[in-house]
Amino acid sequence: MQTGSITVADQPLLRYVLQRADDALVLGHRLSEWNGKAPLMEEEMALSNMALDLIGQARALYTYAGQVEGAGRDEDAYAYLRDERAYMNVLLVEQPNGDFAVTIVRQMLYAAFVEPYWQRLIASTDATLAAIAAKAQKEAAYHLRHSAEWVIRLGDGTDESHRRAQDALDLLWPFTGELFEVSAAERELLASGVAVDPGPLRAVWRETVSRVVAEATLTLPADGWMQRGGREGRHSEYLGHLLTDLQYLQRTHPGATW
Repeated sequence: MQTGSITVADQPLLRYVLQRADDALVLGHRLSEWNGKAPLMEEEMALSNMALDLIGQARALYTYAGQVEGAGRDEDAYAYLRDERAYMNVLLVEQPNGDFAVTIVRQMLYAAFVEPYWQRLIASTDATLAAIAAKAQKEAAYHLRHSAEWVIRLGDGTDESHRRAQDALDLLWPFTGELFEVSAAERELLASGVAVDPGPLRAVWRETVSRVVAEATLTLPADGWMQRGGREGRHSEYLGHLLTDLQYLQRTHPGATW
C-alpha cells in the first residue's frame, strides 16, 4: 500500500521555513550518497558528518514548520510526503554528486552563502529561527572551511585535479544566482525582521569564493544567464530521482518506524 501526498498551507512563514529546510534536506541526502564511495575513509566520515549536520537542520526546521502550520504534521510528513513541485530548495543543492570535485565545489559554493546567512538570521525576531540559526551557523562554518580546503587542494594539485575542479566550478556556477533571489515568502517577512534578505550577501559570498578560487589557481567563471525556479517548485530532472530514493520506504510502508 502506498500513501498519498500532502498539500501544505500557503503561509509566508511556513514557506520560508520549508525553503531553508528543503535546502538542508536535499543537500544532506546528496552528501549521504557518498557513504561507502568516498576517496578516503577520513573524507567519508567528514561527508557523513556534514550530511548529518544538514539533516539535523532540516529536522529542526520541519518540526517548526509543523508548529507554524498547526495541522498536526511532523517532520517526516514534510520530508517524505510532498510531491516534487512542493519542494522549494534551490537548484544548486539537487545537482548530482558527479565526481569528488563536483561535490566539493558544490559544497563550497553553498556553504559560502549559508554561513553568513545563518549568522544574520541569529538576529531574527523569530526566537525559534534565531536558535536554529545559532547552531546551524557553527556547522556551516566548518562545512565552508573543509570544502574550501579541498577546493584549494584540488585546484592547486595535479593537472587532472585542477581540470576537474575547474570543470566543476564552470558546471555549477549558473546555479549560484538563485541563492540571492528574494522569494515571495522572504519579501513578506523582511519588514518584521523575521527573514534575512539574501541579496546583500552576494558581495560577502563573492569575496569568499573569489579568495578560495584564486588560492586554488582556478578561474572564476564570468557571470551570465543563471538557472532559477527552485523556490517556486520548478526543479531540474534530478530532484525527482532523488525523491524516489528518499521517499521510497515511507511511501511504501506508511508510518514505518525503526
